[in-house]
Amino acid sequence: MTKIILHVDLDAFFVSMEIRRKPHLRGMPVIVGTLEKRGIVSTCSYEARAYGIHSGISTIQAYKLCPQAIFIPPDMNYYETASEQFNNILLRYTPAHEPYGYDEAFLNMQGTQRLFGTAETAGKLIRTEIQNEIGITASIGIASNHVVAKVASETAKPDGMLSIRAGAEAEFLSPLALRNLPMIGPKTEHVLKRLGLKTIGDLASFPREILIERLGKIGSVLHNRAQGVDLNPLHPRTIKSKSFSRETTFTMDEPSKTRLRGVLRSQAEKIARDISKNRQGARTVIVKIRFTPFETFSRSTTSSTQVTSSDQLFARTITLFESIWSEYGYPPLRLIGVGVTNLSPLAQQLQFGEELSTLQPNINKLRQRYGEKIILRAVELKNPTRKPYRFKKATTAPHEER
Repeated sequence: MTKIILHVDLDAFFVSMEIRRKPHLRGMPVIVGTLEKRGIVSTCSYEARAYGIHSGISTIQAYKLCPQAIFIPPDMNYYETASEQFNNILLRYTPAHEPYGYDEAFLNMQGTQRLFGTAETAGKLIRTEIQNEIGITASIGIASNHVVAKVASETAKPDGMLSIRAGAEAEFLSPLALRNLPMIGPKTEHVLKRLGLKTIGDLASFPREILIERLGKIGSVLHNRAQGVDLNPLHPRTIKSKSFSRETTFTMDEPSKTRLRGVLRSQAEKIARDISKNRQGARTVIVKIRFTPFETFSRSTTSSTQVTSSDQLFARTITLFESIWSEYGYPPLRLIGVGVTNLSPLAQQLQFGEELSTLQPNINKLRQRYGEKIILRAVELKNPTRKPYRFKKATTAPHEER
């Protein structure tokens, strides 16, 4: 049986969520990103895209392209709550569900016709439920494989749906520009254009052997994709994650040991919740730091016993963090992150006389229902009055704030 893949993509997700709570911004060039020296555009409204702005460029460059644009700092807790709503809607239609970032997912609708009708009918229902329950729009691509479904949803944007019948994949892709094909970035596009290729159809008819010679194994993959063939299977959500991580990027370099410890504690709590939901434990803990000028370092530790609680994870995290931070002279940090890997099924056993705390499970329930910001540690609160820190390499450990 031919697979039926739906690619569901929320339109300009971060911006759409900001406009939902600030309706007066509708129709304006809105950019989610902090206007500062190292700021990056997370996403932008379609009005801003008309000026040549797109995700990934610097906010300084975006400002030059459109000085009247409205810049909004990202609110990841707010977006994560909506992202969870989004995936819960999709799971009503099939368990063969593969999330892809915050705002898009693939669904294998094979065998669901008796429940929801055709893929197009299911797509309409999904878009309606997203609009009614989250208050934003989504675009959907329907095809026999992942790649064509994704390209179809991009073509249908914004707020549209496009279905490509089985057998017409190559015909649909042929006139599109090379950059429309997933896995073709600026460097690969440059190589292909030097070979005289301009469209996906050109790529599909080009000798495979030359593509492999110029690009390696990826040349063969791109050749297949250009012909509408995608050999990658769907990975349903039920597959256990191999790792979990959380990172925090500060708008200004952060020198405070107290603040950094507090953020690490918050990250440890969230990761502990993630592995608990998957009924897993972790044996490897990783800490990452980044300081000016974007130098990034990480360190890990592996134990024979599982990490299962936030307290256990924080204890290992803070030891790693203080070790790596002191080694580089306690510089103010632009980013800190925690990750866990080497996961396995939960195998925790209480020691004699030990009791499970009810505090963390109740906090998890509140955050799941009302969003991450319902309960925050004091150190997570923003301090808008703090002035930018001028980088000076410290030679001794920083004092903790009272």
